[in-house]
Amino acid sequence: MTTRDRLEAILAQLAARAGDERVFMKIYGESARAAADAADARVRASVSLGALDGAIVSIKDLLDVAGEPTLAGSLMRRDAAPAMEDALVVRRLRRAGAVIVGKTAMTEFAFTALGINPHYGTPGNAADPALIPGGSSSGAGVSAAEGTSDISIGSDTGGSVRVPAALNGVVGFKPTARRVPLDGAFPLAPSLDSLGPLARTVAQCIATDAVMAGKEAFAPAPLALTGLRIAVPRGRLMEGCDMIVAAAFDRSLARLAAAGAQIIDIAVDDLLAGMREATRAASIAAIEGAEIHADWLTTGAPTAVDRNVSGSLGRAMQVPAVTYIRTMRRRAELAAAMDARLSAVDFLVLPTTPIVAQPIAEMLADDMHADRTEGLLLRNTQVANQFDLCALSLPVPGNRLPVGLMLVGRHGHDRRVLAAGLAVEALLRDA
Repeated sequence: MTTRDRLEAILAQLAARAGDERVFMKIYGESARAAADAADARVRASVSLGALDGAIVSIKDLLDVAGEPTLAGSLMRRDAAPAMEDALVVRRLRRAGAVIVGKTAMTEFAFTALGINPHYGTPGNAADPALIPGGSSSGAGVSAAEGTSDISIGSDTGGSVRVPAALNGVVGFKPTARRVPLDGAFPLAPSLDSLGPLARTVAQCIATDAVMAGKEAFAPAPLALTGLRIAVPRGRLMEGCDMIVAAAFDRSLARLAAAGAQIIDIAVDDLLAGMREATRAASIAAIEGAEIHADWLTTGAPTAVDRNVSGSLGRAMQVPAVTYIRTMRRRAELAAAMDARLSAVDFLVLPTTPIVAQPIAEMLADDMHADRTEGLLLRNTQVANQFDLCALSLPVPGNRLPVGLMLVGRHGHDRRVLAAGLAVEALLRDA
């Protein structure tokens, strides 16, 4: 099937639900057709731009596209000045032959992990539309899982790629911060933000990561599992897992052990407690986000902003600069301590999220329940952002609802994590 044929099938699917479209914020039908035709012409000429040539890609609604305002999931941004040029990663994707099909939905300003947006609607989970999609890259997770894109580009500040990947049953990769340039991406917290892919295979994430990072193409062999030291952070990060997640995690560990990996326990609760204490006044994401949105926060939060967003930012506005500076200094110390501890193992492995996707209606009906659910969804994923690590979420097959298994690697060990992901993906798929 040609790229144009595959694109037309996707566009027809989107057209059929145009009256209730919640996964995509914008669809680029005309430009996508032109890009697809160009990719097909290259195939006929036996020319290739690389692994992403002809791949159908969706991009999160916080990435700039020349000539239009970048909404970032907010009503406030509708009157923003149009972007002068595409975000750098979008330019790189286009140069690699990717077909940009559209912009996907997100939570407002990339806050919150549930995936709910009160302004533009909430995409239903790909496994069950009554369930939350996870956020903030909500549309990206659903698009990759339902097949309206081959690859979706999201952002991850506390888990916003990996949470929707886990809840929708796809692969999600959070690179080491600053590996992928953020130029032209609307920020949440620059110290923590990363841009990463969601897709149905690790190989697709590897190809996409290389293009986005401006690196040479990387086609590794799966990392040998025999003798690999895989550490389970027993303690806080393993608490509160629901039965589906716990059973899937235990099965995955058993398969890794049977394949020759060494499964060992590791203690990190002291470092987690240190980070909780360092961010007691407010999270780094909230403090840095408050600075980004300070202009409208100081004049009073507009009623058009999701109260869950404006409330968190407003509280963080009260944090003194000295507290933020001390928080970041302490974070650097804790990140160094975590790196030293992980030097004795190859990877951490843990459930991406300790719970599966929950009903949207329950989140809307009970704010306290929604807050608790969000805390659980972010608990494990945010470790990689806080301690400046890289992480890959893999779907664990054979469950009633999607479950994610997360490999966490040291700072800068992105390609090693991805090579390990190839091996673990094959192991879980073949089991």
